[in-house]
Amino acid sequence: MKIAQIWRFLTYDIWRITESEVTKSTYALYNIIKTVYICITRFANDRLINKASALTYSTLLAIVPILAVLFAIARGFGFDNVMEEQIKSNFGGSPEAAEAILSFTQSYLAQTKSGVFLGFGLVLLFWTVINLVMEIEITFNRIWEVKRQRSVYRQITDFFSMILLAPILIVVSAGLSIFTTTTLKEMEDFALLAPIFQFLIRLIPYIFTWFMFTGLYVFMPNTKVRFKHALVAGIIAGTAFQAFQYLYINSQLWVSKYNAIYGSFAALPLFLLWLHISWTICLFGAELTYAGQNIKSFNFEQDTRNISLRYRDFIVILIMSLITKRFEKNEPPYTAIQLSEENQIPLRLTRKILYLLQETGIIHEVANDKKSEETAYQPSIDINQLSVGMVLNRLYTKGSENFKIDKDKVFSSEWKILTESRNEYYSKTCKVLLKDL
Repeated sequence: MKIAQIWRFLTYDIWRITESEVTKSTYALYNIIKTVYICITRFANDRLINKASALTYSTLLAIVPILAVLFAIARGFGFDNVMEEQIKSNFGGSPEAAEAILSFTQSYLAQTKSGVFLGFGLVLLFWTVINLVMEIEITFNRIWEVKRQRSVYRQITDFFSMILLAPILIVVSAGLSIFTTTTLKEMEDFALLAPIFQFLIRLIPYIFTWFMFTGLYVFMPNTKVRFKHALVAGIIAGTAFQAFQYLYINSQLWVSKYNAIYGSFAALPLFLLWLHISWTICLFGAELTYAGQNIKSFNFEQDTRNISLRYRDFIVILIMSLITKRFEKNEPPYTAIQLSEENQIPLRLTRKILYLLQETGIIHEVANDKKSEETAYQPSIDINQLSVGMVLNRLYTKGSENFKIDKDKVFSSEWKILTESRNEYYSKTCKVLLKDL
C-alpha cells in the first residue's frame, strides 16, 4: 500500500503542488525529485540509447574527415604534433584504435592534396563533418522539443566556428596535462600543502571536461539555454564521463578477453563501445539540462495530457482574451510564462495552446521589449473582427478531412447534424468579440 502511495505521489500529487503551498526548502527538494524523475522517464521514452547508437554510427563515419579538418587547421598553427599525442593518449582508451584512425587520417590528407580528388575530397570532407554536427543538433532539438533548425547561414557559421576552436581546445587540454604532471612532481617536497594542491591540480581535467559539456549543452540546441542549468548537467555528465574513462582504461581484464577473441580486430568493438557510452552520457546530460530548465512546464502534466475538449476551449478563449486586451490597451504583449504565472495555467498547456493558435494563424510571435528569453504574442487578425466563434471554428476545422468515408450519401445525416449543430453554436458566439469579454 505504501509503495502505491509513493508512486502516486511521484507521478501525480507532487506535480500539483504549487510554490505557495509549501516552504521554500520543501519546494526546492520537490523540484530536485521532479527533475530526476523527468530526466529518467524522458530518457527512456525518447529512446536516447537508440539515438546514441545512431550518433555512434555517424561519428564512426565522420571521425576520419573530422580529424583531417582538425589536423589541417592545427598544422597551420603548428599544433599537429600536440594533437597527435593527445589523441594517442586519450582517444577511447585504445592505442590500437588511435593508431589506426591516425593512419587513415594521414592517408586521407595525402589524397586530398593531389589530382581530381582535391575538389571532390574537400567537398566530401566538409559535408561529412557538417552532417555529423547537424545530426547532433537535430538530436538535441528533439530533446528540447525545438521544431525549427538553425538557418543555413547560422549552421555554416556556428559549426565552422566550433571546428576551428576544437584544435585550440585540444592544445589547451594538452598544456593543462603537462602543467599538471610537472607541478605534481615539484610539489613532492611540500608535505603539508602537497595533498591539497594535488587535489586541486588533478581537478583541472575534470573542470575542462565540465565546461566542454556545458558549452555543448548551451550552444548546440537551437534555443536559449540558461547557463546555470547547463553547468549543473555539465558537471554531472563530465564527472560521469571522466569516471567512465578511468574505468575503461584501467579495466584490463575484460579488454584482454576481447583481445583473445577478436585479436587485432578487438580495437574496433571497444572503440564503438567507448563512443556509444560517451554519447549516452552526453545525451543524458542534455536531458538533465532540459528537465532542470523546464521543470515548471511539467506541473499538472497528467491533467494536461487528459484535458477535456471543453476545458481546452475555455483555456483557448481565456488566453486569446488576455492577449487581445493587452493589444487593445497598447501594453507590452504577453509571454507564455506571464500568461501561466498570472493566471494559474500550467506552463506546458499554455505553450501547447499558443503553438496551436500560431498554427491556425490567429496569433504570431513578436520580439519582447524586455530583455527576456521568452518571445511574446500578439493577434494576427483585426481585434474588431476577432470573435470567440472565429477562434473556436478555426481550431475546430484545423487538420485534414480528406478521407474516403462517404459523408455525402451513406453518412450524410450524421455529417449534417454535426455541422448544423456546430454552425448554430458558432453563429451565436461570432458576435462576441474577445476584447469585450
